[in-house]
Amino acid sequence: MRKIIITVAPVCHVGKEIPSECKNPLSPEEITADVVNCYKAGACQVHLHTRDMAGNPTFDLEVFSKTIGMIRAETDMIIQGSTGGLSELSLEQRCVSLNVPEVEVASLNMGSVNFGETVYVNTNPEIRYWAGRQREANVVPELELFDLSHIECCARMADEGVLRRPLHYNYCIGPGASSNLSATGRNLALLNVLAEGGSSWGVNHDSMADQSVLACAIGMGANAVRVGFEDSFYYEPGKRAHTNAELVEHLVKLIRLMGCEPATPEEAREMLRIGRYWD
Repeated sequence: MRKIIITVAPVCHVGKEIPSECKNPLSPEEITADVVNCYKAGACQVHLHTRDMAGNPTFDLEVFSKTIGMIRAETDMIIQGSTGGLSELSLEQRCVSLNVPEVEVASLNMGSVNFGETVYVNTNPEIRYWAGRQREANVVPELELFDLSHIECCARMADEGVLRRPLHYNYCIGPGASSNLSATGRNLALLNVLAEGGSSWGVNHDSMADQSVLACAIGMGANAVRVGFEDSFYYEPGKRAHTNAELVEHLVKLIRLMGCEPATPEEAREMLRIGRYWD
């Protein structure tokens, strides 16, 4: 069976309204308990940002490292960090998670994009800097694409030797009002037309009302999909999950109905070439 990497992004964006029935984990203990349940349900990778005890972004790695240590004590999940964050942060502040040895994969934004009335800035020199820091840390870059033009940026960076081929894209789509690509099958098809042969790809759907676009992606050949309160609380129209594990459980059912199987952490490490990407 084709294996699908399930990533969970468990912590809601700061400032986003959280429904009363949804338990957004914040403390290391809460995040660990939720992530362990997601692992048991079928997730093999966890996407984490550096947060303080109140859930706010922080550059102090104490809480982040503690959370990862607790997750590691109970699972062999892949730990994915971030080189995202707000545009006004320094280059090093945006990639502070790379200083934690347990981080194996990290997001790498491949260009700037309009978000609402503002601009999310990721210039070419900045991309080169973050990719270099990932190389130093032997961390695999997950290439975050918000626009069709970002595909070509990936190719240019690979031609320069900044990235290694084959590439692993992650299409960040929806809801459209943010000015990035709307979450439609047409846009997924356009991205795939431009993608390099031999590359792999995944998708996360911001503000999804259900998991239909994830199903569309799997049907089109995606090998990775993401759920979690960072993206959405919904798994079906009008139906919200109480925990992240519920989102994973519904996604696993969907994957199996499509004749695929969730990848184990070991299988996902092989698929992503963790430990040998930069060789």
